[in-house]
Amino acid sequence: MTSDTPVRLTGRVLSALVTAAQFGPFFRWEPWTPEAGWLPWTRLCDGEVAAERVRVARETLIGMFGLTEREVPTRVVASVTFLGYASRVVSPLLAAAVAGGELPTPAAGQIWWQPRPGGPLPMAYGETPARPCTPLDPAALAGALAEVAVGGLVAPLLEVFREQFRLSPQVLWGNVASALGGAAGLLAEQSPMHAAAARGVVAELVRIGPLAGTCRVAPASAGPSRRFLVRNNCCLYYRIPGGGTCGDCVLAHPRAGVRSAPGRS
Repeated sequence: MTSDTPVRLTGRVLSALVTAAQFGPFFRWEPWTPEAGWLPWTRLCDGEVAAERVRVARETLIGMFGLTEREVPTRVVASVTFLGYASRVVSPLLAAAVAGGELPTPAAGQIWWQPRPGGPLPMAYGETPARPCTPLDPAALAGALAEVAVGGLVAPLLEVFREQFRLSPQVLWGNVASALGGAAGLLAEQSPMHAAAARGVVAELVRIGPLAGTCRVAPASAGPSRRFLVRNNCCLYYRIPGGGTCGDCVLAHPRAGVRSAPGRS
């Protein structure tokens, strides 16, 4: 922000963000205020800042679970940290669009974050435009989310994590797909009336651009609505003692009965 005036959005975009926030901490963006210590999203896309955040996350894991430094590889922590950050971008925007009827379209300078040692990254919004979503079909809405969330906000951060921690683009883009699948699942669980829309948008989204080929989409009748994507790679969390595998992990699911999204492998 260029002034010390707190953000007071009104109208449909505010309503959409408030609607999204009701689904939990990963869906919640707060209004920016000057006294709260918010940092611009662009700061997080600085390699030194990203490295510091991963260092703090690693030290937190080591202390919390009584592990040794050798047991907690930096690259694994970086992958999981990026997954959490991606979730904090895509979850509110997906929910605002599907449940709130408006897709906020912030630029990188219009969202903010606060450094915390663990838990969902606190995030805030500045003044931002929005696009009406009610007339859009799933493919069109997926295209809009790909432009705003995936390309505009997540991709620059992904490149920083790829270069800083020498992580595979397939793993990182798989993390983005996992974040989207998790958001759609939580949204469906808490608001069944929006389950089909959330699932439809995400299923379209993981078939286009850099997300194509990162996961497989389960048939609509297969299993609980919470999990409908299976990754074609892994976030690496299992390499930390006690980490296990995520619900959408390729290591935990047979390939039968699930089709790959066309595109990259």
